[in-house]
Amino acid sequence: MSVRKPFEQSYYPPVPTKFTKFFRTNIVYQFFRFLILNIKMLRMVRKH
Repeated sequence: MSVRKPFEQSYYPPVPTKFTKFFRTNIVYQFFRFLILNIKMLRMVRKH
């Protein structure tokens, strides 16, 4: 296990790219993902 020294580059977490930030903050994309997740859950509940 390597020891990290404070204030080195490896000490800080990675910064998300602009592309990642866009998808995390885009309301339309988030709503679409929310619908897909709900459909998947509904399918699982119907099976039982």
